[in-house]
Amino acid sequence: MTAMKIALAQLNPTIGDIGGNLRRIVDAYRRAVRLGADVVVTPELSLLGYPPKDLLLKQSFIADNLAALERLVAEVGRTALVVGYADRTVGPRGLPLHNAAALIAEGRVLARKYKSLLPAYDVFDEMRYFEPGDARPATVPCGGLRLGLSICEDIWTQDAAGPTARYYHGNPVAELVEAGADILVNMSASPFVMGKFAQRAAVVRAQAVKYERPVVYVNQVGGNDELIFDGASFAMDASGRIVAQLKAFAEDLGVADLPDGAAAAGPTEELPADIEALRQALVLGIRDYMRKCGFKEAVLGLSGGIDSSVTACLAAEAVGPGHVVGVAMPSRFSSEHSLQDARAVADSLGIRCLVIPIEGPHRAFEEALGPAFAGREADAAEENIQARVRGTVLMALSNKFGYLVLSTGNKSELAVGYCTLYGDMAGGLAVISDVPKTMIYALARHISAAAPRPLIPERVFTKAPSAELKANQTDQDSLPPYDVLDGILDLYVRQEVAPDDIVAAGYDPKTVAQVVRLVDRNEYKRQQAAPGLKVTSRAFGFGRRMPIAQRYEPRGPAAGGP
Repeated sequence: MTAMKIALAQLNPTIGDIGGNLRRIVDAYRRAVRLGADVVVTPELSLLGYPPKDLLLKQSFIADNLAALERLVAEVGRTALVVGYADRTVGPRGLPLHNAAALIAEGRVLARKYKSLLPAYDVFDEMRYFEPGDARPATVPCGGLRLGLSICEDIWTQDAAGPTARYYHGNPVAELVEAGADILVNMSASPFVMGKFAQRAAVVRAQAVKYERPVVYVNQVGGNDELIFDGASFAMDASGRIVAQLKAFAEDLGVADLPDGAAAAGPTEELPADIEALRQALVLGIRDYMRKCGFKEAVLGLSGGIDSSVTACLAAEAVGPGHVVGVAMPSRFSSEHSLQDARAVADSLGIRCLVIPIEGPHRAFEEALGPAFAGREADAAEENIQARVRGTVLMALSNKFGYLVLSTGNKSELAVGYCTLYGDMAGGLAVISDVPKTMIYALARHISAAAPRPLIPERVFTKAPSAELKANQTDQDSLPPYDVLDGILDLYVRQEVAPDDIVAAGYDPKTVAQVVRLVDRNEYKRQQAAPGLKVTSRAFGFGRRMPIAQRYEPRGPAAGGP
């Protein structure tokens, strides 16, 4: 059978930067031509960036994307190019757009493919914007072979994805094979979550083996708001063997000889293990959020605790230590070691450290509120004043110097509301809001082990976590131990397990009831939180859409029901 050199152009687009994305595509195309490619494949919606959300509702946005496609057509010669864009539907029925791919060669569009399976779960909302493609598969003659074009979800069919599949009518991959496809090509924008590398490879391998066809899978890379796209594009031969593997978390270009996969141009990259993938994902998420939003420097509260220490390490790696400012804000309840540890982390990273005591503003608020609070015992209201003063300090620095405020709360705290609105929740990006507390410790150990010198003092790992908003306070005064809390949260939030089934898994009924109650009653806080980087399969944010004003209580013994 004829061999074909297919280039995998793994790109990092900026949503809405149609001109910039066009230049990226053209640059990758020209480099691939120099490598002898016959076809160059880019990711899903590569002209627009994914997900464009309600930009798709702007008629000018669609017109600009179509005009860019025409400019791209003029750039393409004998080497074919597959590019993602939004196309208008024909006729009055359905939604006005398709999620589309165009195969271009010799200055013209040879074929257009419209995405068939439109995800509407988790962070995906494509049925809001796009009409599904019709049943006609896009198999395109190219260099003596027929390419079967599909877009992202189209390859996650039930027979390949198993229990992770959604139930769709139709099977786009089977239709492509029946139409004579020699090579299956999938353009994707698949967000990162931990464990996704193996899951994705298993789905594609199942398709390759079942249909005895090689598969080219090209994924978007980069951070777009909460979502992080890991790239890690690859090509498989018909036996399911990976013959070309691109980098994770970076733009890359590789060429695979198909259909036999006998040779691949350039090195085959080794993908990082889970904890290292988590580190790289968060670093990329920070870097791209700042770059694409126009921020040059970041500021964060540096408390001397594990969460702010990890956030500082990630930020310093993402944008360079010279562009990160840590702020220690001691109060009368702060321990001496907290300030020492904050300074030690700043010194080890080489970031600037400001010390701005909050005792004066804290006392001023207490005095001002004294008459209104008269006759009532001190409680969380007084404690939270400190957190809100600290939030005000960080936002003032942001306002004055143009810093992006990085909030440092973890997923465990955010889940149960162990955080202060307009205080430690203040910020422009919640870096670790999808990382449970127990995983924070593992990530901190991993970061320290990979560094040439200790970055985080050992005492930060061993001291009891504390918000230090009152004397001798620890997190476990209010919360279960974090290993217990994180286990319950994983079952209740990520896996949607009912409270009584969580108890059946071995957890204390009263503890389960407490955690469930805290999760459900604190939705109002989470909906006011900064955007958080998504790294697990069930993150708080726009992928988990819970009402605030609601009265449903999970039934079962653990929740106090019948």
